[in-house]
Amino acid sequence: MSDVTLPMTAPYEQLMSIRATNPAEIAAAAARRRRRGLPGEGERLLIIAADHPARGSLAVRDRPLAMASRFDLLDRLRVALARPGVDGILASADVLEDLLLLGALEGKLAFGSMNRGGLQGSVFEMDDRFTGFDAASIDEMRLDGGKMLCRIDPSDHATVTTLESCARAVTDLARRQLIAMVEPFWSTRPEGGTVRNDLSPDAVIRSISVAQALGVTSAYTWLKIPAVAEMERVMAATTLPALLLGGDPPDVAAAYADWGRALRLPGVRGLVIGRALLYPPDDDVATAVDGAAALVREVDS
Repeated sequence: MSDVTLPMTAPYEQLMSIRATNPAEIAAAAARRRRRGLPGEGERLLIIAADHPARGSLAVRDRPLAMASRFDLLDRLRVALARPGVDGILASADVLEDLLLLGALEGKLAFGSMNRGGLQGSVFEMDDRFTGFDAASIDEMRLDGGKMLCRIDPSDHATVTTLESCARAVTDLARRQLIAMVEPFWSTRPEGGTVRNDLSPDAVIRSISVAQALGVTSAYTWLKIPAVAEMERVMAATTLPALLLGGDPPDVAAAYADWGRALRLPGVRGLVIGRALLYPPDDDVATAVDGAAALVREVDS
């Protein structure tokens, strides 16, 4: 597994042939997919995240094009989804469709990524338009919910459009009794600089306070938040279920420790981890995923 383009294997040749000659098979595969239910009381989830490429975010640590090869990404996702204790995936439509055609989503939760318009590094990055799934397509594809990024920059006029769009998506998903997974950040962008998410406890609490009030109901809203300092105080800001995101931590061992501590808090219902598990420093995806699953199982037990 590397940054270079890998040769196609038979499953990918078949996948590409289906896409070219029988695209209706995607909807057919979604219709016959075996689903699983949401977690029961005390049960926590491990979800693999793979929606980063759709926002132009391909880097992992010091590898700027780590996620550039679709075949390599799918290889890693298939390994991760096959490991015991992995409950599902969060991804953009193209990735979910590939995995559907490969038969990798049977018995898994599947969440569709909705707003990917705020391309990383662009002048319009804070304008997180909904360029992916909408609530109707998530329902039609028999997915379990939709995820939306909700970055809040009080100095950027685009924020209000993002808030309005996220509120509409929360409402539309709730009307279909589908989970709205909202990922809020309090963000800043110095003039001429890059967007930075404020990960201080106070900023995370402020972002949660805004995100959990979006839409006409919060009945089906879940939060996707970082594990930061003072998580006890952070989690006291909400009664909604929360999943911990992984990001691209420079110190993976420290990240595991942070996730393990936060998982023990009331309201924390599991992990949504992508790059840290799919592209670990030693490239051993199975071992990385098994370590995260062990954290989740340890808390469940």
